[in-house]
Amino acid sequence: MNVYLQSVLLGIVEGLTEFLPVSSTAHLRITEALMRIPLDDAYWKMYTIVIQAGAILALLLLYLGRIVSFLRTFPEGENGDRNWLTHPLSLTFIAFAFTSAPALLLKKWSDHNLGSLSVMALALLIGGVVMWIVDVWYSQKEALVTHVEEMSLGQSIWIGLCQALSAIFPGVSRSMSTIAAGQIASLDRPSALEFSFLLSIPTMLAATGYDLVKEIHPHKAAGAAAVAAAHVAMSGERWIVLAIGFAVSFVVALGVVEWFLLWVRRHGFAVFALYRIVLGIALLLFGARYISS
Repeated sequence: MNVYLQSVLLGIVEGLTEFLPVSSTAHLRITEALMRIPLDDAYWKMYTIVIQAGAILALLLLYLGRIVSFLRTFPEGENGDRNWLTHPLSLTFIAFAFTSAPALLLKKWSDHNLGSLSVMALALLIGGVVMWIVDVWYSQKEALVTHVEEMSLGQSIWIGLCQALSAIFPGVSRSMSTIAAGQIASLDRPSALEFSFLLSIPTMLAATGYDLVKEIHPHKAAGAAAVAAAHVAMSGERWIVLAIGFAVSFVVALGVVEWFLLWVRRHGFAVFALYRIVLGIALLLFGARYISS
């Protein structure tokens, strides 16, 4: 397949799945394997990180006004009932801290043991079942929180800890874990989704920056051979491929976030849970046959 077309398709996959509760990691892994892209190649590792940055930029652009309004009302909040610990910005970074600690502690173990397609398939399947149960069960109960300005410190810590699961277990989905955790903590669907988006900004910026630095500047302790292998040799064609993936991911993510907000308000998350279950089962049954590791 033409490398430019590959980049367009990968950018579409990233933009479509980054903020939906279906695991962008699993979808990129599957798509790259189907395209026979060498998953251990330093350039394609960097490429995957860069196109994620395109999706992050789209979310930052869409939420810029909301972020500015939070900054203007810090720390008292819109209704004057918040403080340094309970303002939405504070809660976002507190949740981020509770995501980062376990994710960093277990990252090496996770990368070494949980990167296989079968593990991702199980994460998709189990996550889909959990998401379905949570969405059906909590849609029948009255939510206690209908705006992120009403969230408590305990709720943000709980959501942050649940998001760590997505960093430790590839295929769980950052969006799925935070949305389901929010519903369990008595947030309504729109509030759970909005906090998921807010929390994704520092989480994705930190994770993408960390991974990019690691790929461009491998640790000296890895040895000279590993450093040489990780060096990314860039050419004019490779820069164009990178730019295409970044731009496509950015444009697609812009549309997906707005659409997702409208869909959730009207229909909930059940269709995404069903999709995860079907995809997880299909990968467990046929993944080894049709998708090379």
